[in-house]
Order: sequence, then structure tokens, then C-alpha cells
Amino acid sequence: MSTVKGNLSINSENIFPIIKKWLYSDHDIFVREMISNGCDAVTKLKKLEMIGEVKLPEENEFKIQVVVNPEEKTLTFMDNGIGMTAEEVQEYINQIAFSGAQDFLAKYKDKANEDQIIGHFGLGFYSAFMVADRVTIDTLSYKENATAVHWESEGGMEFEMGDGEKDERGTTITLYLNEDSYEFSNEYRAKEVIEKYCSFLPIPIYFKNANAPEEEDTKETEEIEDATEESAEDTNTEEKKGPKPINETNPLWNKHPNECTEEEYKKFYRDVFMDYKEPLFWIHLNMDYPFNLKGILYFPKLNTEYDSLEGTIKLYSNQVFIADNIKEVIPEFLMLLKGVIDCPDLPLNVSRSALQNDGFVKKISDYITKKVADKLSGMYKVEREEYEKFWDDISPFIKFGCLKDEKFREKMKDFIIFKNLEGKYITLPEYVEAAKKGTSAEAVDENGDKVEAEVVDEQKEEASSDNADEAKEPEKDTVYYVTDEKQQSQYIDMFKENGIDALILTHNIDQPFITQLEYSNQKVRFQRIDADLTDSFLDGAEDEAFKEHSEQLPELFKKALNKEKLTVKVEKIKSEKISAMITLSEESRRMQDMMKMYKMYGGGDDMFAGGETLVLNANHPLVRYLAEHQESEHATMLCEQLYDLAMLAHRPLEPEAMTHFVERSNKIMLLLTK
Repeated sequence: MSTVKGNLSINSENIFPIIKKWLYSDHDIFVREMISNGCDAVTKLKKLEMIGEVKLPEENEFKIQVVVNPEEKTLTFMDNGIGMTAEEVQEYINQIAFSGAQDFLAKYKDKANEDQIIGHFGLGFYSAFMVADRVTIDTLSYKENATAVHWESEGGMEFEMGDGEKDERGTTITLYLNEDSYEFSNEYRAKEVIEKYCSFLPIPIYFKNANAPEEEDTKETEEIEDATEESAEDTNTEEKKGPKPINETNPLWNKHPNECTEEEYKKFYRDVFMDYKEPLFWIHLNMDYPFNLKGILYFPKLNTEYDSLEGTIKLYSNQVFIADNIKEVIPEFLMLLKGVIDCPDLPLNVSRSALQNDGFVKKISDYITKKVADKLSGMYKVEREEYEKFWDDISPFIKFGCLKDEKFREKMKDFIIFKNLEGKYITLPEYVEAAKKGTSAEAVDENGDKVEAEVVDEQKEEASSDNADEAKEPEKDTVYYVTDEKQQSQYIDMFKENGIDALILTHNIDQPFITQLEYSNQKVRFQRIDADLTDSFLDGAEDEAFKEHSEQLPELFKKALNKEKLTVKVEKIKSEKISAMITLSEESRRMQDMMKMYKMYGGGDDMFAGGETLVLNANHPLVRYLAEHQESEHATMLCEQLYDLAMLAHRPLEPEAMTHFVERSNKIMLLLTK
């Protein structure tokens, strides 16, 4: 064949500059395109062999080779696939946007499986010009008596094509890198990109540094052989000699779940995500209709509430890496998980970096959501103990999913559980029912004796009767909850002593979650245990003598604390161990929390501050002493100490207040020594 020169036939005007500069957002993606083209070429030949169109030698090994040459600043991709004739080079290479894969499928549409052909666009080859000033192709078709073809282009707009010297079937593409892209001729950088995009391609990929000594290629193999010989001298290691592929051609997600062992799942997780904390459990996705989708989603163990932001879902198409966390495919709440999803049917755009056909993609997203919900609900029904064991770790995923996805919320609403004060896991309806019966915990009186549930019920009924006239809206079931078990321990003790249960809600996602629960279930309202004192905690006995002395206590405390707006109440709390308590209404506290969240937008430290109520226990000796000795020289100091003690049981003191508290505590102890 005589040498042919010409201009590339471009199907769309001025498309080449767009391909070169803007089509692909990441320049390293050319590696994916080059290797994918080689994979396609091999897959096509395997198909032809399978249907009897071609007969290949038995010892034939299908493979792709990548060679870096740091000295020459080149990167070479070789495959032993179908190859091309001069006519095919003219058709597939010289006409941009003509897809060889599409043409192949049209010809063999009744015999070929489209799912296994990666390239659909015909533009991938030209991504090479993002990093190379000059590109050459040497190819030899599988067809009998085919002639080798050499093609080259500088700059991409003009080419030269003629007879080549290649004597083995397949295609070799060499990129002469431009100055800005020399990094890709570095062995470690090139390997990094290959592992990023092609770790699971179905064709073995071999990697070589052209400048490295020959023995370097087999160094790793020899080390394996030496170790094997030391442990078992009679083991035959001949089969292990030679270079090894750098990719896994049959990833775990392609196998049937019944064929995978627990250790294989854990090893895959470690290898892909470099996370050596064992996952809690996983979901193996395997669907053939109405679309092809496979994958594995892992629920990782969280060390802190902030770890939940580190999830990664890797998206593949025919084992070719596409992107991380594409929100159209992966529901937002599942991006907290780690996993891989391979969907050959994804309607990708020409650069494979974005999705088209929103309706179809939404179906994929809905399917993934359904499978996750089915797995979790199934575990709840069949493996309740395991479900409870994992709950503290998986609850942020589930609650976030309920907040973000209405369909997921509907599927999971009956399987949300909460830990109560006894450390048991219960559902919201179970909590409400137990609270109505007064059986959630054993109540004890001030002497430590058990109080029958009927007594608790009586107290609740009396309180309900007293407030009946004030109620202007349908009565709601109050659900008490704890946000900090250590900080609120005093309140927790009171609840336990009086047989009242509460739910443990300590994660930062719990506040918006309970707001959603209140919105969706108008019959319940959540109240933190330090929001108010219920009648169950109070001693209803009258003490007229003390009442006279206590009437001035609120003013005494306001003056001593210099807090004129502070609300002070004197109540007879059953427990004599408590001298004073701080309560803050649920509405005020939620408003304060909201303002803290938006503090950066102008809300100051004092905005909506205060609102607390100081409750003094008329049954405590110290409060009684203060009531009777309001003129004492130590009255102010005792008021300050009682307030700080109550505040410490409610929330941490500010730095300055803590300093004064420590100094005052030392002074009080010194007084005791005199």
C-alpha cells in the first residue's frame, strides 16, 4: 500500500479542539480510554472465536500490555486483539466520532453480547492528544493475508498512513508525551492511573518499564517463589514464573453471592478501600432485569460521628471505572457507605463522565435503595440480635436515609429502634405503649422500695386530669430522650427511680431526625429529660411553715447571681439527694441549638441565651437552711454554689464560671475546717 496523507474527516465542525481540551475533565482519563480500546479489540476477537468465525492457537493468551519509557517520554499500549486493516483504520480512526464498537455490534448483533463491548463512542482514541504531541498506531488484522498498517499524526488534525512492519496480530499505540504530561512516563504515576481506572478490567493487563533491567519484571515473582520454597521445598513453582497481571479480571461482584466467602468479602473491602477496620456487613447486588447491575455495598464501622462523611461508592461500567459517588445513580444517603456498583446499562455521555436519560437512572437509584431497605428490614425480622448489635453503627445511615429519601423512610419506618435507659432496644410504638402502662422500668420510692406500676399510672392520670382544662390541642404522647448520658446522669437517676423511661439519642443526626418523626407522627412529641419536672418527681405534701420562709428565695437567688431574668421555682422534689436542678423548655433549647448552628451567619453568643429555670428542692437541707438564714454572710456564696452545681448537671460551665466554681469550692471546704 502506498503512503496516504490527508486531513481527518470530522463529523461535527470544530469538534477536535473540544475533544482535546474540554471533553474530558481529567487528563489522566486517556489511560482508561487506551486500555478500554485494547480490551474491546480482544473481546471482539474472543467473540469471533466463540461463534466459529476464527480459529486461534490453543496456547493463545489474550492480554494487554502497557510500557512506559521514562527516557523517551513515551507510553505504549499493546493488545493482541482483532487488529485493523487499512480500510478499518481509514473508517474508525480517520473519521472522528465513528464508533468501531457500534459498527461491530451492528454486524454481529445476533451473536455478540453488547454488555461486554466497552467502547460505544469512537472518540476515546483521541483523548491521547490531550497528553501527546505525536501518536502512532501499528496494527495487524486477524484476517488471513492481512497487511500491517502504520498510522501517525502530529497535533491530531493531519495524519500519515502506510504499510507497517508489525508481524503479530493486534494493535500497538504509542504516545509521545508533550512537555506538560511527562509525568505519565513515570512508572509509579502510570501504575497509579491504571489501578484507578482499570483494576478490574476483564482482560489481563501487564505493565513494564522499558528502562528497567529485565530481572525487575520478575522480582516480585521470585520473592514469592523463594518464600514458597522455604515453607515447602517440594512445591512446584514453575507456573509462577514470569510477570503477573496488575489487574483482577474477575472481581468479586461478578460472582454469585453463594460463591463468595466471608473472608473474600473482607479482603475485597481491604484491598479496594484500604480500610483495615472490618465492615459490619455487606449487601451483594445482582440484577439482570430490567437492567444489568452488580455490586457490593459495605456498611463500615464508624469510630466517631464524623467518620460517616468518608463513604465512597465506586461506579463501574463493564468493569471500567467511571467515577466516585455519582449522585444520580447513588442515593445521597448511601454515599455514606463504601462499595462498588457495576452497571453496563448506564446511559453515559460521550466522555463517560456524566449521565443521560434521567428516568432510567432514577430506576437504578430506586432499585439500589430498595435492596438496601430489604436487607435491613430482613435482618430486623430474621436476625434481630445481629440487627441490634449493629444498630449504634448503622443508625446514622438509616436516619440520614429517612431524612433524605421518602421511599426509604416508608420502607424502614417500622424497623427504627432506640436504646432505652435499661440498655434494651425498642421501637417507638413499644416505648409509647410501655410508658402508658408504666412498665418501662421498676420505680422505687425514697426508701429504695419498689413502687407498683399502678401507682405510677395513678400519678399520671392525676396529672392528666389537672391539666385537662388547659389542653387546647389533642393530647400527645411524650417521648423523653437523653443526649449525653454522663452530663444528664442526675436526671437519668431521677427517671429510673420514678419508673419513667427515656431513649438514648446521642448522635448529631438525632435532632433533625426526631423533628421529622414529630412531623410525620402528630401523636408524639419529644422532650429532653432536663426540659421540665413532671408531677411524678414531685412530693405533693404541703409544708406551710417552710412556705413562708421560701417565698423570698427567688429574689435572693436573682440578686446573688445578678440574673434578674432568671426564673426560680421552689418545688418539693421527692429525692432529697438533689439540692437544685436546671430545666430548659424543649422549644427554647431547640431554638438555642439552631442558633448555635447558624452562629457563623451573625448570631451572637448571647442570642436567645437564657430561658433556663432554676428549681430549688424544698426537701433538701441546704435549701431549707438558706430559706431560714437569708441574712447569713455566706448566703450569696451558697446561692452561687447551688446554681453552679445545678448548671453542671445540665451542661458544662463556661471557662470563667468554672474558675469561680473551683475557687468557691475551695473556700467552702476551708470554712468546714474552722
